[in-house]
Amino acid sequence: MNNVMEITEGGESPFVMKTQCPFCSVQCKMQVVEERKAAGEAAYTITALPNAASEGRLCVKGMNAYQHALTGDRLLYPMARKNGKMMRVSWAEAYSIIEECFAAARSQYGRDSIGVYGGGSLTNETAYLLGKFTRVALQSKHIDYNGRFCMSAAASAGNKTFGIDRGLTNALSDIEHARCIILSGTNIAECQPTLMPYFTRAKENGAYLIVIDPRETATAKLADLHLKVKPGMDSALTNGMLKAVVEAGLVDKAFVERRTRGFSDVLRHLESMDMAEIADMTGVSEDEIRAAGKAFGEAVTGMVFTARGVEQQTDGYMSVRNLLNLVLATGKIGRKGCGYGAVTGQANGQGGREHGQKADQLPGYRMIDNPEHRAYVAGVWGIEPDELPGKGVSAYEMMEKVHAGEIRTLFLMGSNPVVSNPNANFVQEAIEKLDFLIVADMFVSETGRMADLLLPVTAYLENEGTMTNLEGRVLLREAMRPAPGETRHDWQVLCDIARLLGRDRWFQYDKAEDIFEELRLASKGGIADYYGITYDRLRREEGVYWPCPSEDHPGERRLFEERFAHADGKAEMVAVENHFPKEMTDGKFPLYLTTGRVLTHYLTGVQTRRSPSLASRDVESFVELHPATARKLRIGDGELVTVTSRRGSIFLRSRYSSAIRQDTVFVPMHWGDTQSVNKLTHEALDPTCRMPGFKVCAVRVEPMY
Repeated sequence: MNNVMEITEGGESPFVMKTQCPFCSVQCKMQVVEERKAAGEAAYTITALPNAASEGRLCVKGMNAYQHALTGDRLLYPMARKNGKMMRVSWAEAYSIIEECFAAARSQYGRDSIGVYGGGSLTNETAYLLGKFTRVALQSKHIDYNGRFCMSAAASAGNKTFGIDRGLTNALSDIEHARCIILSGTNIAECQPTLMPYFTRAKENGAYLIVIDPRETATAKLADLHLKVKPGMDSALTNGMLKAVVEAGLVDKAFVERRTRGFSDVLRHLESMDMAEIADMTGVSEDEIRAAGKAFGEAVTGMVFTARGVEQQTDGYMSVRNLLNLVLATGKIGRKGCGYGAVTGQANGQGGREHGQKADQLPGYRMIDNPEHRAYVAGVWGIEPDELPGKGVSAYEMMEKVHAGEIRTLFLMGSNPVVSNPNANFVQEAIEKLDFLIVADMFVSETGRMADLLLPVTAYLENEGTMTNLEGRVLLREAMRPAPGETRHDWQVLCDIARLLGRDRWFQYDKAEDIFEELRLASKGGIADYYGITYDRLRREEGVYWPCPSEDHPGERRLFEERFAHADGKAEMVAVENHFPKEMTDGKFPLYLTTGRVLTHYLTGVQTRRSPSLASRDVESFVELHPATARKLRIGDGELVTVTSRRGSIFLRSRYSSAIRQDTVFVPMHWGDTQSVNKLTHEALDPTCRMPGFKVCAVRVEPMY
């Protein structure tokens, strides 16, 4: 990873901008220097800045992040659909259209006919305000966000097991002190590459690295033991590892008795299982399962990390809970070199879910159906508790309500649901049924092309605010570049619309810091307590961990050293059944499809595909399949193929890889239209957290010619 890059291309006046990468959850710091050259050109020098998380590193996405912010593809003025065509309009006209649209929807169908759909890359300030806007200005219960697809399984598991959900229970600096590390369904080398030195240092210190993944990813290549699990069988695999721990006498009995409850149920459940059956179910040999359990159990210190590979399943919540059982059974939490980490995917996937974008949550990780929580937040906002709407539904369930005609108008901010949702053909059909679609974004995404009204908002170089990284460390992202064209900050747009609705009394902010000051108070005393964090502290200390209940509190770097966050101070263990995917392979659809990322792109690619340097590295999507599988299907390497599930078909180029299981194919998630993998994925949801099962569905692959 280079730390400096210089490129010459079209530009504006010179600026020196200290900011942070807008992509993954590490939130690496950087400096972007724009220097005017002759003939209207500008040279850009990108320098990584020291930061406690990234330690002064940038990956290829971060080095080129400035390109999409400065591209000529930016949406720079409002546009409205007139006679079937998108036409430029003034902000005054755009707001007039919104006022008329919302009034008609509320009058004809009621307040809950308006839905709001947010994003996991919005700042804490905007995420907070979006929740308040929906519940106070629109007075609708329907809000959720694309972070539902990122962290909901791990978040629900953390809350139920520990009583609190923070991405990492300890600081990144603890990783190098772990003597055994399990990476389950996470490809850090390609998704959060600036974190890899933590793991390589751990290995240099003697750590044993176990990677659980159906593919031999760049991360798996570093493993001492790679468990090539059959897609969707993670819960069963962890049961096997737990059984191995128990049989080898490696349970930390003192820790379990003193600091947990529920282990006796787990133990009885494990005793009823047969290791040979687990091996057959998972595709991992008994010897490998026992080796993994023994390595983790015997290690003096150890950590477990999960990401979308294990979480984006129809039993993702329970799969994570079982891995937490493993952490607790071996007593590896609450001390140096021990803990659990959910490796957040989106830039603000952690903070975005803490302050009100989720259907069931209020600021500070308070719950909307809890009377005390409602009363507190209502008091901060200056309304009566009974004025707050009740709980809405999850992101995909919102699309179902759109399809059914219950949600007639949708306000979308910072997301691209026709590409990011499962069963994307259904979602596109649903959105086409809307009476009105409003999209606030930097670009015209695949969903934006369907909009009735487009609102241009500022990019990361222009929009100040806080982000919370995967550790639970709150960081201030400064913004030094003026807003281009007629773009407005996303939070300003929300305040403007609140004024149109006659609710401006509750939306009086002059700058992002004003919103954060209110967020601090709204979160005070909650699980995610930001009250002690201020912009001044963030500038001085370059980040503060939550919970931070007062300005003289340092913030908690390591959780659960003495007790867990439940009332009795104990963590909750639970027996987890072996789970099979909702959709199994058969003669017509003989292969498992799993999805994920590639190094050069981010989410649905709306930003990275507009960066010339990144787009040129991966110009199109692909389907990765084992050469032996390809030969059986008479598919050559690099051939155009059709990939079909029970929900649709897409067209891709084949890519041979002996690193993947022969019963599995892989397609990245960063492309839309005819390459959109989510046209294939199953709509089934986890019953607890409502996470879609992106990682497993049944498909067939056929040559196009």
